[in-house]
Amino acid sequence: MTEAGLVGLACTPSHAWVAPAGGTRPLFGTNPIAFGWPRQDKPPFIVDMATSAAARGEIQLHQRSGKALPEGWGIDSQGQPTTDAAEVLNGAMLTFGGHKGSALAAMVELLAGPLIGDMTSAESLAWDNGAGGLPYGGELILALDPQRFLGAQAQEQLERAETLFNAMQDQGARLPGERRFACRQQSERQGVIISRSLHDEICALRQGG
Repeated sequence: MTEAGLVGLACTPSHAWVAPAGGTRPLFGTNPIAFGWPRQDKPPFIVDMATSAAARGEIQLHQRSGKALPEGWGIDSQGQPTTDAAEVLNGAMLTFGGHKGSALAAMVELLAGPLIGDMTSAESLAWDNGAGGLPYGGELILALDPQRFLGAQAQEQLERAETLFNAMQDQGARLPGERRFACRQQSERQGVIISRSLHDEICALRQGG
């Protein structure tokens, strides 16, 4: 979308794995929100984040490695805080930022659920009925054309955006997406580097093990 010069905004629910702020049972999905802003001759400004404290895959990686989770990532099946990944997977993940993350997660449920006639995360998990399949929810994707909004002023306004990005970097901040694009370029040059354990797991899956 950004390659076409468009601003993009997208969100989607998933399965109900995340408890609302103050709650004790899964209700929301990890409910990621993505935003993209085009930049001329530079990688786009990309924000891609879950509304949960961490992606579910991060919880699973901690479980496989036996590492404790950071505090605030999840609760057990009794609603008690825990740093045990297995307990969180059997209980519920938490949203980031407490009530603020919870409100954003609810917003995603509404925008990419009832608004477009699709499932909420709780409905998706119920529909799955323990099969362990992928989420069945919908996606809301918005494409915004600066030319449509601004006409002849589009280039001038996009340059104002660059002023903002430069001001962020002047303070030592890294723009969202910068490290990801750098890693992608490295992988294109050198190939994708993975751990031996992941390599062995992939090989076992290929062999049906």
